[in-house]
Amino acid sequence: MALPDFIDECRVFVRGGEGGNGCRSFRRQKFVPHGGPDGGNGGDGGSVLLEADRGMTTLYDARFRKHYRAERGAHGQGALKTGRRGETLVLRVPLGTVVRDDTTGETLLELLDHGASTCIAKGGRGGRGNTCFKSSTNQAPTHAEPGEPGEELWLRLELKVLADVGLLGFPNAGKSTLISRVSAATPKVASYPFTTLRPHLGVVERGEQRFVIADIPGLIPGASGGAGLGMRFLRHVERTRVLLHLLDPEPMLAGDSERNPGGDYAALRRELALYSRDLAARPELVCVSKADIVPAPDREALTEKLAGIGIEAHWISAATGEGIAELIAQLAGAVDRANASDRHTAPSS
Repeated sequence: MALPDFIDECRVFVRGGEGGNGCRSFRRQKFVPHGGPDGGNGGDGGSVLLEADRGMTTLYDARFRKHYRAERGAHGQGALKTGRRGETLVLRVPLGTVVRDDTTGETLLELLDHGASTCIAKGGRGGRGNTCFKSSTNQAPTHAEPGEPGEELWLRLELKVLADVGLLGFPNAGKSTLISRVSAATPKVASYPFTTLRPHLGVVERGEQRFVIADIPGLIPGASGGAGLGMRFLRHVERTRVLLHLLDPEPMLAGDSERNPGGDYAALRRELALYSRDLAARPELVCVSKADIVPAPDREALTEKLAGIGIEAHWISAATGEGIAELIAQLAGAVDRANASDRHTAPSS
């Protein structure tokens, strides 16, 4: 079965249900000429809840259903019968969803934990029946309240994937092959640019330690300004703790005078800094991919050249497995240190 399209941004309209109307009624009973009021209250309208669900990976459902309206409350009835409350409507979204007010742009909340839910549009209160207006001076009130309208607003939902490691690199650098090698993820792999059109998450296990690595679609110069697929996917790197740059030596070996690993790294760093200074300051590792196709003399020369500009590169080959175990160990250590730093800097309660 084909996976749904990866949708990471959409607009939806949410509205709480209207409250039911209060009832205007008088008790009619044999031999009781003045039975008095017995109109019941209307039921409250249902609310709209947003709930984070780890089983979801895309906003596909919300993209094609624009309007979410909770059920209205039932009207009150005679004999002091209160109307039924409207059912709550739950809109489930993936973990990492940012919810904004589409009119003002204000960030309302972020859903980061499985099962976390928030009422985003409260249902209207049910109207009071005429029984509520009975008093010593008004024994037969004829007034009953209508139900109140529910809250309504347009929301913008933006998905930012949650991962420990963000895998970055130019198109066709071998990111999809690497993530399929180190985890159980099965991204599409092919030898042409922009094979990856959606982020892929893979869980890497090393002994008892587990961490999540995200294969972010290829970035190109100008991505922070909207070029290529970059602007669409740069936000998915924001929540990663460690960055892994994957550099491709193949263009240089093929005689491409405009592409080399050092230049690619500088270009990626520039895009990260333009998008977010905080993101550019994250811990990082640098790898050169496709070690199996690079002759030993060329590998040594490139290693020295990268070292000369301050880049300590590690050679790997996702095809043969060379350097993969060492890379996983280094990533595990970097994630541990980042987590420890987060705990150390977290404010005490």
